[in-house]
Amino acid sequence: MRKNLDYGLLHAMTAFLRVVDAGSFTAAAAQMALTTAQVSRLVSELEKRLQAKLLQRTTRRLALTSVGERYADQCRSILELVAEAESGVGGANVEPDGRLRVRCMAAFGERYVVPLVSMYCARYPKVAVEYGTSQYAPDLIAEGVDASVYLAQRLSDSNLVAQALGETYGLLCAAPSYLKRRGTPKSVEELAAHACLRIANPSTTPDWTLTDGTRSFTLDAGGPLVGDNPGVVLHAASSGLGIALLPIFSAVDHIRNGELRVVLPAWRSPAIGVYLMLPSRKFLEAKTRAWIELLKTELPTALQRDAGHPAAATRAKPRRYSSR
Repeated sequence: MRKNLDYGLLHAMTAFLRVVDAGSFTAAAAQMALTTAQVSRLVSELEKRLQAKLLQRTTRRLALTSVGERYADQCRSILELVAEAESGVGGANVEPDGRLRVRCMAAFGERYVVPLVSMYCARYPKVAVEYGTSQYAPDLIAEGVDASVYLAQRLSDSNLVAQALGETYGLLCAAPSYLKRRGTPKSVEELAAHACLRIANPSTTPDWTLTDGTRSFTLDAGGPLVGDNPGVVLHAASSGLGIALLPIFSAVDHIRNGELRVVLPAWRSPAIGVYLMLPSRKFLEAKTRAWIELLKTELPTALQRDAGHPAAATRAKPRRYSSR
């Protein structure tokens, strides 16, 4: 009997307190939408479980025993704690609250995600945001991360939930000083004779793969620098060290101010997907849902704004190129 009652112990405690507060089994039954017999049985099972008399029953009145009085006080405290715990969890699903852990690739995050973090904090002051950067896809579950923004041409198989937020791409860029010194390549084949500055991280391929929209070209890019972060490669390219295949979000401002020029503007990298990574889509808290909604609302517009940069939209007339 004790084992069976374990599954309805809180229900039995509630029935017991209703009887105590209402002063009768009949009134308690009406409040709980049960029969009087059902409420009486719950209290009896509770007494059997405790091996103690909780109520003195007469035909006219009910009275708590001394044990019952102490137990009623304890039941009331327990049920209040349960109600408080459930209210806290329920509130987390209604109003953003608590700590939100977010991860993003560094350069992409600096341009697009960091401003949204500030917007989120201003909008939801009860949430403390913990923002971190990584060039690698984080282990969301092991690290306790609520959401990550990750870039990849192809996602590897994963148990994580991935939602596409948009696309970006890479452009060939070089400083005017480099192009004056080494000359401007007129074809993709000529890139092999130049100093190529390469980004190497899990979101990129080892070789440079380029497309003009109808054709593709692959180059085993070699040069004086390989970096896992667009920032270091951008700095080297701006300093005149070589030609870099830079993500548009890193290069666009430097193209606008003349520090960099687009090389072979008809060619660019294939589309790079921008993904929201979640440990699960089930039972998302309000803080996470609010962050997802902000990303989906703001990020695609920002990506499209940079993707439409005039220098990047240029397409050369089709010519014959060898490819491999």
